[in-house]
Amino acid sequence: MITYKPFWETLKKKSISTYALINKHGVSSSTINRLRHDEPLSTMTINDLCTFLHCGVNDILQYIPDAEAEEGHSA
Repeated sequence: MITYKPFWETLKKKSISTYALINKHGVSSSTINRLRHDEPLSTMTINDLCTFLHCGVNDILQYIPDAEAEEGHSA
C-alpha cells in the first residue's frame, strides 16, 4: 500500500500549509483530500508536489507491503 504520511511530515518540516498549496500553487482541494485518505494520485500530481515542495518522491509517499503480499512471497 502507498501512504502519504511523508507528505504531511514534509509540509510540517517546511512550514507549508495546505492553504498555501491550494492558493499559491493551484493544488486542488480534492488532491489534498486524496492525500489525507491515502487514495491514488497520478504521477503528474506527485511530480507537481515534488516541484512545489522542492523535495523527492520519498518525501511525498512511502510504499508499505501488504501483509498478504509478503506471505505470498515467502512461500
